[in-house]
Parts: sequence; C-alpha cells; structure tokens
Amino acid sequence: MSEGSDHIIEVRDLAVGYGGRTVLEGINFGVRRGEVFAILGASGSGKSTLLKHLIGLYKPMRGDILISGRSLVEAEGDQRMRILRRFGVLYQGGALFGSLTTVENVRLPLDEFTDLSGPAKDLIALSKLRLVGLEEAATKLPADLSGGMQKRAGIARAIVLDPCVLFLDEPSAGLDPMTSAGLDALIRELARGLHITFVMVTHELPSIYSVADRVVVLDPKARRIVAEGTPAWLRDHAEQLWVRQFMNRQVA
Repeated sequence: MSEGSDHIIEVRDLAVGYGGRTVLEGINFGVRRGEVFAILGASGSGKSTLLKHLIGLYKPMRGDILISGRSLVEAEGDQRMRILRRFGVLYQGGALFGSLTTVENVRLPLDEFTDLSGPAKDLIALSKLRLVGLEEAATKLPADLSGGMQKRAGIARAIVLDPCVLFLDEPSAGLDPMTSAGLDALIRELARGLHITFVMVTHELPSIYSVADRVVVLDPKARRIVAEGTPAWLRDHAEQLWVRQFMNRQVA
C-alpha cells in the first residue's frame, strides 16, 4: 500500500479474530478520499469480521487502523469518540427502530450527539431523507417501507452527522435487481456529489461492477488479501485463476 495524504483510511499489518483464533492476518490497504472501496470474498472469508474491526466494534489482535491519520486502535475516551463520529454505518438489515417514524429514526444520531433544537434536528433529518429520495416517507413506520426504502432510510441516518466515510454491510442483500440497481445509483450519487468515501462489504457482483472503484479479495484459506484492483482488472488479469473465475461468476 502506498501512503499519502489522499488516504482517508489506512490499514496496517492487521490481524483479526475471535477467542484466540486468527481469521485474517497481514491485512494492508488504503482507501482514498471519495472512492467506493469494496471488500469481496466467499462465505467464511472474514469480510464481516474485518468490517466489525474497521468500525471499532472489536479490537484487533495486531496492527492498526488509521482514520484521517488517527489511530482508531490506540484512541481512547473523547478522542476515540471523535474518530467514530467521522464515519457512519449501514447495517445489513437497516437496523431501524420499529416504533419510530422514518424521520425519527434518521434524527437519532442528532439526538445523541448534538445540542441542536428539535426543529433544527427535524430540518436536518428531512434534508437527508430528501437526498435519498424518501422525504414523502418521513412519517411512515419502518414496517410500512419496502426493503429498498429501509436501506435508503438507513443511509440517511448514517449520513445525518455528515461523516467523511460510510461503511456498508451487504447493502443489496435481500433486494430485487431493480431495487438494487437503484441503490447502486444512490451510492454513486452520494460518493460523487457529497464526496463521501464508501467502504462496502458485499458478494453482489453487479453492484461491485456498478459502483466500486477498487476491490480487495479475501481468501479464507490464506487468511489474507490475495488480490486488489479495479473490478474489471481483477476479472481479466488477477494472478489467481479462481479470482478471475469468481469475478466472472464461474465455477472453478
């Protein structure tokens, strides 16, 4: 990985696992400002484990994670909270509270982390819903939203504090192809229009080719990254045959 000021995320010699069992080790990569970066791999390759460490849910066994040059691993107290507030997370299920309206769900981070007035919070939350095309659904409960609308509401909540990085966990999971394509278009629009950096964990190849600027591929046997590049380059030129087959959705 080449270092430079254009890297908003730097992962250095990271080893992650649970209960003393190593899942991934020797993980090194950088994510440039404003790009859509995808983490790809077969089931059991450690994609979700890596994501949970990147967003600070778990402490790595070894190595470091830098967000805008600051160590998430070493930070404590208020310093750690300042780093965590620099990114948002969209979880696979959307993680909306069923008893709250859409706009109330979106304004939750504002309630927790700001001293703004109620009307100001509502105005900001509504502006984020407008960005994701859900302004008319502001007063609806999550149960009244489609799967795609729930994902959009989750994105609106994740960007309500204006983060510089947005982590997405299987954003297209459970969506039909048309809805998934619409979500891909939204991610592209937010990345280009708001200059948000996206880091997404996914196994959906159509989404990867549609939105990802760069991809890393995890190998569960090697327990590390085995390929990195643009989706098209990996499909046509990756050193490992199985990676090329994977990117072409072929059976080895």
